[in-house]
Amino acid sequence: MKNILIVYYSRKGHTARMVRTIEDHLKEMGHNVTVMPVSEALLEGVDWDKYDFVLCGFPVLYGTYHPNVYEFVRNNCTRLDRKPNAMFNVTVVARSPFKATVEGNRYMQNFLTRSPWRPKDLKCFAGKIDYPNLNFFDKKCIQLIMKITNGPTDPTMCIDFTDWDDVKRYAEHIGKLAEQS
Repeated sequence: MKNILIVYYSRKGHTARMVRTIEDHLKEMGHNVTVMPVSEALLEGVDWDKYDFVLCGFPVLYGTYHPNVYEFVRNNCTRLDRKPNAMFNVTVVARSPFKATVEGNRYMQNFLTRSPWRPKDLKCFAGKIDYPNLNFFDKKCIQLIMKITNGPTDPTMCIDFTDWDDVKRYAEHIGKLAEQS
């Protein structure tokens, strides 16, 4: 049994739902899991000595990560590097098999270029488009991006591209990585 910290950012709740799924599976494997939004980690800090493994999960928003993600990484790079760790991103472009790979996901590649942290394990997940719950500006921007990339543009649709079985397999993978630490 390991103590695992999951630090995440979620704008509309989809990444948070993925984190809860991972948390549940890790707990089923017998691990102790603490889940912390990146804003809480920035404001209150992290007691790094309590954890054997750190997992970070961040969505891509308009081609980049939220500024809090980069701030958290900059502030904690050394501590992250000292722990066994992993990171996943969530982006609708990962609905295509190649863009669901670390090598094919330009947002993950951009993160690795910009970030001082080098996660030891990386994963890309496809996200969700929830047109009915987007504001006018976001809806139009996402529709334009989807039109360019041959994706769905119907403003009445909510499309979850996430492979939830893959999320569960990833949780098992993380649990095994933590056990090896």
